[in-house]
Amino acid sequence: MKKTILACFSIVILAVSCKKDDPAPTPVPDKFLTVSNGSTWNYRVTDNTASTTTNYTLTSTNRDTTINGKSYHVFTNSDGNTSEYYNVTGNDYFQFTSLSAQFDDLELLYLKDNLAVGNTWSQSVPINGAPFPLTANVTNTIQEKGGTLVVNGVTYQNVIKVKTDVSVPGIPAGSITTNIQRYYAPKFGEIKNDIEFVINFGGVTQNINTSTILMSANLL
Repeated sequence: MKKTILACFSIVILAVSCKKDDPAPTPVPDKFLTVSNGSTWNYRVTDNTASTTTNYTLTSTNRDTTINGKSYHVFTNSDGNTSEYYNVTGNDYFQFTSLSAQFDDLELLYLKDNLAVGNTWSQSVPINGAPFPLTANVTNTIQEKGGTLVVNGVTYQNVIKVKTDVSVPGIPAGSITTNIQRYYAPKFGEIKNDIEFVINFGGVTQNINTSTILMSANLL
């Protein structure tokens, strides 16, 4: 009997020891985008020039589509019943969009969530409507990472701030002004942006000065 008790006690000790030695699972970081069908985001856009506001709702659908060899998830936008297209490939986040009449449809790499503060990535964007070919150089910089941000009374954690600078070789200084800052939170995606983009050269004119905030979201 004593041997049996000792044997059982040894087995229990061994089991506990093995359990303690098992490495804890590494938590998987949340992505900066949710694609669950039916999830919604309610945004408010303020036109700082006209002092007007508009609201729109972004809704995740159950559909994907292929663009440039990538699988893009389809979201509907209540502003004009249009669609928006987003893709996540590893740590890279893409949006397929049309910025304005001056630009072709673009595949924008808008976020790289694994970069440290100070790191950058760039993209060339052709501009339409000029009397000669023009290409904008878009440079994104991770300005802040891991902080908090309060938007419409909600505190978001682990926020990434991206600053975007736009330059156009061949355009004189003073003909283009940009001040673009975007903020992303895990699961929610973009929670705020401030966009100032002014260009007036060679028949190409564009004047955008807006601020957008996430009013509320229902993520499924």
